[in-house]
Amino acid sequence: MNGLERIVESIVSFVNGVLWDYVLIIGLVGIGIFLSISLGFLQVKRFGKAAKKVFGGVFNKEESKEGSMSSFQALATSIAAQIGTGNVAGVATAIATGGPGAVFWMWISAFFGMATMFVEATLAQKYRERDDDGQLVGGPAYYIKNGLKSNGLASFFAIALIIALGFIGNMVQSNSIADAISRAFNVPNVAVGIAIAIIAGLIFIGGMKRIAKFAELVVPVMAAVYILGTIVVVILFRGNIIPTLKAIFIGAFNPQAVLGGAVGVGIKQAVRYGVARGLFSNEAGMGSTPNSHAVADVDHPVEQGLSSMIAVFIDTILVCTVTALVILTTGADKSGLAGVAITQEGFNIAFGAIGQKFLAICLTFFAFTTVVGWYYFGENNIRFLFKGKTAIRVYQIIVLIFIVLGSYQKVDLVWSLADMFNGIMVIPNLIALFLLFRESKNMLMDYDNQLARGEKLHYNYEFEKTK
Repeated sequence: MNGLERIVESIVSFVNGVLWDYVLIIGLVGIGIFLSISLGFLQVKRFGKAAKKVFGGVFNKEESKEGSMSSFQALATSIAAQIGTGNVAGVATAIATGGPGAVFWMWISAFFGMATMFVEATLAQKYRERDDDGQLVGGPAYYIKNGLKSNGLASFFAIALIIALGFIGNMVQSNSIADAISRAFNVPNVAVGIAIAIIAGLIFIGGMKRIAKFAELVVPVMAAVYILGTIVVVILFRGNIIPTLKAIFIGAFNPQAVLGGAVGVGIKQAVRYGVARGLFSNEAGMGSTPNSHAVADVDHPVEQGLSSMIAVFIDTILVCTVTALVILTTGADKSGLAGVAITQEGFNIAFGAIGQKFLAICLTFFAFTTVVGWYYFGENNIRFLFKGKTAIRVYQIIVLIFIVLGSYQKVDLVWSLADMFNGIMVIPNLIALFLLFRESKNMLMDYDNQLARGEKLHYNYEFEKTK
């Protein structure tokens, strides 16, 4: 068995090396640059309008039609999935392996990723359908099927997403929660896993409506509390802010000037780890978050496309950046620790033992909201593959089992498997984005023309009606 495990580990490691070190970084950044140019850098020109709509939605709750989410609920569900352990452990790993300059390249990946997310969201809106229960469904599987006319590629994507996020992904998220709670409060891992499964199950059973309400309520509070906590740390170490910013910008192009030649971090590593961790965190181009943006109740697809860009901004430019500032201003990056322990050390330096507990609680919410978001994305693709509620109930049970199993397992290999299936599902999505991006461009022109003529925004959702 050990021999078989080693063989599997070797294969998975090789595939991940090819995917994440070369193919996907080049593909995801390349498509982001291409779409940014093609769309006239809308992430700059239309950022203000998009931000106004999104942040206004925090205070002005919109009611959605039956079988859909409001625009803000869809965005909150997207952010619930995006903000996770990658924003804490991923940032720490990027800095540990790529130096402070990796943070700059995370920003670059987010900037171009905003254009990618716009195209994903608008295509998901255009090609969405209503299922037999009258519920809106959409995402890459649907725009691959309806836009590219390829049922096979669409089914391949759906299966990869269900495995990567619904099953394996949620297993490792529950492990992160159990590990954080166990370390901070000395609670048995399996007890935490059972508790997570019970709470998650109650949300899952409530369907889209309960998932949307949960995300709408929890995500803004979760993000605000964490950001406020990090701001306090930065204020305490405010004397290190300017040196930290210098280290980020200088380290992006000359890491050895910041770290010294003995460290051995080169610009290639800074770019590689910064871009890879940034993309993994904000999920732009991966095909996950369009599953929630597709079901937003908006008058025109471009409205949700603009909102979706802000999710990338919140995830990487805000949350990842404040994590990086905690690590760098406190000097936790020099602790010799690895992964999330680096971020924990930063809070420990600032607040002592209470800092670790604060981060454990934040990590719990980050990971749990990701569980809910990823579950929903998986359910959306179960609806694509199967008809009827039986398949959904079976899917729910399997997810809950994986949540409990994940809480007390050593999941190094499982993390690697999740990375591999994540990488596999990106490929058909990138193909679709490249071949269908002109439709997003046409939708943007239609949106601008309607506004210029003073018309009430409207759009003909043909697939939703003909399903």
